[in-house]
Amino acid sequence: MSKVDPMFIEGGPLSEVLAEWEPRQQQVDMACAVADALENKSQLLVEAGTGVGKSFGYLVPAIRRIIEHGETVVIATNTITLQEQIINNDVPILQKAFGGGFDPVLVKGRGNYVSLRRMQRAISQGSSLVHDPKAMADLQAIKTWSETTTDGSRSSLPMLPRGDVWELVKSDGSRCLGKKCPTYSDCFYQTARRAMERGNLLVCNHALFFSDLALRIRGAGFLPRYDHVIFDEAHAIEDVAADHFGASISENQVEYFLRTLVPTGSKKSSKGFFTSIKQKGHWSELMTQAVTAVEHCREEARTFFDTLVQWKLDEAAPNGRMNKPNAIENTLSAPLFALSKLLQLLKETLDSDADAVEASGFAQRAADMASSCNALIAQEVPGCVYAVEGVPHYGRGATAARPVLKCMAVDVSTVLKEHLLDGQASTILTSATLATAGADFSLIKSRLGFDEPVELQLGSPFDYPRQMRAWVDSTMPEPSHDEYATRLATRIIDLVGRTGGGAFVLFTSYKMLEKVASLSRYEIESKGLTFLEHGSKITRTALLDKFREDEAAVLFGTASFWQGVDVRGQNLRNVIITRLPFDVPDRPLVEARQEQIKEAGENPFMKDQLPRAVIRFRQGIGRLIRSSDDRGEVSILDSRSVRKFYGGAFLSSLPEGVEVVDLATEDYFD
Repeated sequence: MSKVDPMFIEGGPLSEVLAEWEPRQQQVDMACAVADALENKSQLLVEAGTGVGKSFGYLVPAIRRIIEHGETVVIATNTITLQEQIINNDVPILQKAFGGGFDPVLVKGRGNYVSLRRMQRAISQGSSLVHDPKAMADLQAIKTWSETTTDGSRSSLPMLPRGDVWELVKSDGSRCLGKKCPTYSDCFYQTARRAMERGNLLVCNHALFFSDLALRIRGAGFLPRYDHVIFDEAHAIEDVAADHFGASISENQVEYFLRTLVPTGSKKSSKGFFTSIKQKGHWSELMTQAVTAVEHCREEARTFFDTLVQWKLDEAAPNGRMNKPNAIENTLSAPLFALSKLLQLLKETLDSDADAVEASGFAQRAADMASSCNALIAQEVPGCVYAVEGVPHYGRGATAARPVLKCMAVDVSTVLKEHLLDGQASTILTSATLATAGADFSLIKSRLGFDEPVELQLGSPFDYPRQMRAWVDSTMPEPSHDEYATRLATRIIDLVGRTGGGAFVLFTSYKMLEKVASLSRYEIESKGLTFLEHGSKITRTALLDKFREDEAAVLFGTASFWQGVDVRGQNLRNVIITRLPFDVPDRPLVEARQEQIKEAGENPFMKDQLPRAVIRFRQGIGRLIRSSDDRGEVSILDSRSVRKFYGGAFLSSLPEGVEVVDLATEDYFD
């Protein structure tokens, strides 16, 4: 094993930069294992418990490798929060400790940057592109911001512009003039691109990494060559990869595209591309044909997506899975291809380079959507499951359905093995939850294509028996029971009252969350507690901000609150697990995975469903203790945890030494 990096030695550079620095053996062990993997260009799986300090555990050896060997390392995270922590907190500390010598870059997708040329065009043609005062105000605000921003990325805007406004000004490869652009030397995207090419510590998210990998498989790609890739929050990468190795087309996507050409409806915030051309006096018969083609696409899109909705209802396929190709007629691709050809012809007739490149971009977009639709209906993407999503069981009804036709890779292991793991780059995965029972990494290895990686499991330095209490409720009925929601609400009211709030109540179903919220909100608020509900017209970030500011808050949350959320201190002292987090069994991707496992002669529940649920359960439990000063309790209100044969897999995954007490036999108010 590699020698301990001097950074971690007591009295070393880190202790000089951080007054509170204390060496942690788990962190040192992790850093040594990462250094070995980088040296040998091998594969490594590291489960590092909360408090190990895993970001320094991989950043220190990665930076050492960059400085001493001139190599490039990609760090990919699942959440923006962790990306920002690495770039804004960890990297500046390590730059001081190392004395520089490496170039960190936060890598974002192109659409995150403002295009100065497109923004100037939108401002100068404001009256022809938009007539909504709010949209004009957003444009002016973006212009003001663009004069002072240093990076030009959407995340640094002091306000959140409307999607249709950002669409007018964002950087877009299909609408780029390249070096012919008058703003090329000041272009934020090109500046970021050059920084990325010079950089050697590239920090991105999983989605961007797998988007790049999918393009590389087709001979493209946008990330520079790299020697090593380290995935943090690696428990999440399979589903991200499955999406990016698939395809999709949605009604919203098609409608939005057509609206940017010719708006429709009474509340038009944008006048559209063709109106802006007309107001310059450039109208022609070709433009008339193009506008007619847009309207034809709009009609066919409505027919196509209506047919998708009806197919799902008529076929009695509640999960929307489409098992056979050409289940419906593809009436959409042909008009989109025709529109694309007209836009390409139109491009050649326009005097302005800016207008011509916009027309070219629209033409490419129409062709891309047409190709996607063809591939999806004919089921041409191999190894995928196909499904219609976004359709309520009652059809379009009062709550409008917004159908999406998509395909997702059922098994990403073969693709990852061929195009990532068997390549020249070393691949390191880390998370607080990679293993299931004990040190069993078999799920992550089989699902992601690892053969014989080095495996390392590092416990947390926290004193869990002292910091955490755990409860179960063996009396809670099944969700199908008439009294389930009422019993669950009653228990939640008692538990959050006990701690005076400071509680995450985690659900696996938004429908059940709403039902229990309606039964418990009044009682919770009558105790002087603040009730916060995920999905109630407030963003997840704003919801978390409210929670962090209020020690008496109770937050009801679904999937995204089970992981990637860090609330330290007494603001979070109570985590309530309402249901063991199994996947919905008839979700098309889950169903297809189970079929594949059955065909291999194995038990899908034991091989896949149970280990996935245990990992997700551990993520939920992990929200509670985030520092050595935290104290709190976890309540598991799913009686299957004690009544079913598999319940032990969940309870045994709790931190070692934490005693589990049944609420049915103990007075938990003592």
